[in-house]
Amino acid sequence: MSSAFVYAAVRTPFGRFGGALAEVRPDDLAATAISGVLAQAPGLDPAVIGDVVWGCANQAGEDNRNVGRMGVLLAGLPVSVPATTVNRLCGSSLDAAIIGSRTIESGDAEVVLTGGVESMTRAPWVLPKPSRAFPAGNVTAVSTTLGWRLVNDRMPVEWTVSLGEANELLGERFSISRERQDEFAARSHERADAAWRAGFYDDLVVPVDGVELTRDESIRPGSTVERLAGLKPSFRPDGSITAGNASPLNDGASAVLLGSEGAAAAIGRAPIARIAGRGVSAVEPPMFGYAPVEAAERALARAGITWADVSAVELNEAFAVQSLACVDAWKVDPEIVNAKGGAIAIGHPLGASGGRVIATLAARLVESGGRYGVAAICIGVGQALALVLENVS
Repeated sequence: MSSAFVYAAVRTPFGRFGGALAEVRPDDLAATAISGVLAQAPGLDPAVIGDVVWGCANQAGEDNRNVGRMGVLLAGLPVSVPATTVNRLCGSSLDAAIIGSRTIESGDAEVVLTGGVESMTRAPWVLPKPSRAFPAGNVTAVSTTLGWRLVNDRMPVEWTVSLGEANELLGERFSISRERQDEFAARSHERADAAWRAGFYDDLVVPVDGVELTRDESIRPGSTVERLAGLKPSFRPDGSITAGNASPLNDGASAVLLGSEGAAAAIGRAPIARIAGRGVSAVEPPMFGYAPVEAAERALARAGITWADVSAVELNEAFAVQSLACVDAWKVDPEIVNAKGGAIAIGHPLGASGGRVIATLAARLVESGGRYGVAAICIGVGQALALVLENVS
């Protein structure tokens, strides 16, 4: 079996909910990311791409009907390039990369383009379709932006609590204080701002046509624990989770170009990192934020390494509390976790976040010279994914 390698990875800037990217359709965001990653390999004939695997969590509006294929066509790739769209909620584009890596390892393709998109701003309201025409009662429009919707009555009520309430429960379980969460959040903004100012993201982020957005829109320079402490809890009157220590709603897209070792000549550049291990795990739905703990352990085991070998971690910060719970369980040095900022500052457009953490992790390994890194993400309804990258630059 051939190994799968990361050759290039980019993303759009992540926009705030209702912000700079609000007028951009998700299929156009997808096309931007696809064009952006292919620009990193200008010698590659797009016709040799064996498949495109794309992630998207919503798929209820303009991202419907296989948004991955729509992005391929809008990006001007040959019509012979196939595409599929996968949905593992927040982990969709990480799942896409996992699927793409398996495709390469099995020999079914030499080059696979992966990624994901989400426009949480443009996610539509939906009405349940009546089983009979002209119902007499009222019908409620449901927002598809985030969380449970149109829930099956057979689902246990304790499983369908809001994402925020689930993380309040997680904080109680592991005695993670509001102060620790606010400290973690402030550090996320500080690190993201510093990384942008230092030029770390210059080659990882591609502009969106017609939009004046040069960096991630949700970063708040100068965030402090004191300022965050003044925010009111969002889910419980006496809770610890606020708008300041949880990831915001965002719009954006990411793309990762994968290939076999032998694909280097066709791609026209050397690989950056090898996908050395993969892990997937599941827990009871309200504990979804803790699921990355086991997913990462499985990925490490499959890579044949331990945490002692890891020099960089990119953990998607859905909430500060779940990030702290995972870091505590792994017993890793917090300084190696999200050193360039995380989703609390950068943003979390659901289907795009997996590609973002892969891109950032690969770039961090190149910058530091470290050999191994872990990318992990929690997923609503009780799942998580993780990847181990090995630096080969």
